Amino acid sequence: MRAVVYDRYGPPEVLRLEEVERPEPMDDEVLVRIHATTVNRADCATREANRRNGLAASLLSRLVFGIRRPKARILGSEFAGEVEAVGATVSELAVGDRVFGASGLRFGAHAEFIRCPEGSALARMPAGVTFEEAAAACDGAINALTSLRRVGLRAGQRILVYGASGSIGTAAVQLSRDFGADVTAVCNTKNVELVRSLGADRVIDYTREDFTKNGETYDVIFDAVGKQSFRRCRRSLSPGGTYIATDGLLNAVLALVSSRAGGRRVVFPIPRQTKENVRFVAELIEGGRYRAVIDRRYPMEQVIDATRYVETEQKAGNVILAVTDGSGA
Repeated sequence: MRAVVYDRYGPPEVLRLEEVERPEPMDDEVLVRIHATTVNRADCATREANRRNGLAASLLSRLVFGIRRPKARILGSEFAGEVEAVGATVSELAVGDRVFGASGLRFGAHAEFIRCPEGSALARMPAGVTFEEAAAACDGAINALTSLRRVGLRAGQRILVYGASGSIGTAAVQLSRDFGADVTAVCNTKNVELVRSLGADRVIDYTREDFTKNGETYDVIFDAVGKQSFRRCRRSLSPGGTYIATDGLLNAVLALVSSRAGGRRVVFPIPRQTKENVRFVAELIEGGRYRAVIDRRYPMEQVIDATRYVETEQKAGNVILAVTDGSGA
């Protein structure tokens, strides 16, 4: 099968398309023929051993994924496709089922096939969506869902989503509205109308206004792109308010020690990529309560170009990698 592989840490150019052995499902696994996958922030950070976040983050990344070279050669953590084969004990899925899911830090989705335990973060695709739309649905939605549940966001609360046009941000805006919260979204000029269309009550263009200086306060500030800090956002939090971090070792430490200043706190949720959460995302989509935003689509042969674009940090929503010609079917 064809797969995008890399054997050393480095820039996008370390990626290459190569023929590798097709995996075979074990008794409790299914083999999925992938039609579409994504290139996301985790792929880019892992590929370069998290170099952009400093020495400490890079060393930690290497400890997890391989000291001198990556343990796993194939990146990609979101996918949608069709079940190609099933193991002997698989009971819920059958050959031909259209499925979508997330492999998490096991990666492996930048390939024509992936094998997954039946009980993993895998579910039947929502009705009426394409493989591309399904592939783009999990990463942002599960990250946002885990975070909002972690802080107990409820109706009537005020939340500000910073980086509201990215994969996590577009999901956070929609899910916050679904929870009944009052949503302020922060993005750049070109994405204001997109974010407003997702249900934000108000949108701040960060090129024209600094939300930390406008005197407004929020029950929750969700930094969906890792560009702010608790220190900078603290005065924009209501007493007892929460800053949700999605990146940065300092934020992880602050969350671990339950750092507080005036009753304000930091949380650093770990996404729960479970079958239940994937099914919940499917229900949201089928109910018209969530849609994955797709910015650009690239064939698998152009994975380097796709990765370079993701690393501009200017994508709106998700970047799709089409694995087969049927990715939009």
